Amino acid sequence: MINSMHVRDIDLNLFVVFDAIYSEGGVSRACIRLNLTQPAVSHALGRLRAMFNDPLFVRRHHVMTPTPLARQIITTVRQALNGLETTLTHTDRFDPAKTPKRFVIGLRNNLEAPMLSALVNRISAVAPLVEIATVRSERNNLERELAAGTLDVAIDTLLPLSAEVRRERILTEHIAVFARRDHPDLRTRLDKKTYLRLEHVCVTSRRSGLSFEDFQFQRLGIKRTVRLQCQNFATACHVVSRSNMLLTASESAASVLEQPGLLQCFPCPFPISPHVNYLYWHATAEGDTTNQWLREQLQAAAKLLAGSQFGRKNGRVARAKPRAGFSSPTAIAAE
Repeated sequence: MINSMHVRDIDLNLFVVFDAIYSEGGVSRACIRLNLTQPAVSHALGRLRAMFNDPLFVRRHHVMTPTPLARQIITTVRQALNGLETTLTHTDRFDPAKTPKRFVIGLRNNLEAPMLSALVNRISAVAPLVEIATVRSERNNLERELAAGTLDVAIDTLLPLSAEVRRERILTEHIAVFARRDHPDLRTRLDKKTYLRLEHVCVTSRRSGLSFEDFQFQRLGIKRTVRLQCQNFATACHVVSRSNMLLTASESAASVLEQPGLLQCFPCPFPISPHVNYLYWHATAEGDTTNQWLREQLQAAAKLLAGSQFGRKNGRVARAKPRAGFSSPTAIAAE
């Protein structure tokens, strides 16, 4: 570690290089991100190694793997850099029409396609220099990433995070059942008996355990026949549009289809609670005008999405009342 050195003696730009190498996994990609030459980045890395008396990164299979010390300090470094950026943002007010900015949003698979479509349609004309990147963030790392600034905001279900993470309800997605347009067993309605008789596609990223829907079915004493489990809704919708299987998902699931007319949508015959999504940001970004702008755009995009969800848009989905005493936080563990 650093011995007998004061922060005034340190070039803070070295930590920008450190963060870039850590994020990009290599010097070459860090050069592109920082718009610096390779000798400049390599020289900065050499100074960092001497400063900490640690290699910080070790090359393994063409990737610069961080050492234990690098993993230990990265969160603190990112928090400091994020704090400095917030200070500069307050000094120079963010103008979306003129200011280049890259936002990183933690967003789960089921919402990525519909939310990004609504967001990009909203900001493309008013913020031509703004870049949006979405990433999958593990829930047990969410608070740390928001604090470190590696995520500007995140959208997820209700999570048990500390008061340092601010949250606001952003979108409620009601559950529907999708089937192919010319399904031989379905005409104008889907009843409980038919639902349980048919086979189903289940979308979950978990290797074991119940999906969100099956967790709730279990609470109701119901077991359906899941013939296929996959990781994303695009795959599920395409399979359902070409088979007699059903997909139980949020109403926005069909938005991933290039031809949504291939599917028909029915209310779920069982009382399943909706997906309630929350927008998360860190307390340090509360007054940041840049972060505020992003949150406002996401809230507006969510309202647009709520008004154009597949089922209600096609007049086919009625909202099922959730079982009394059965709230969405209870089902978090099943997702």
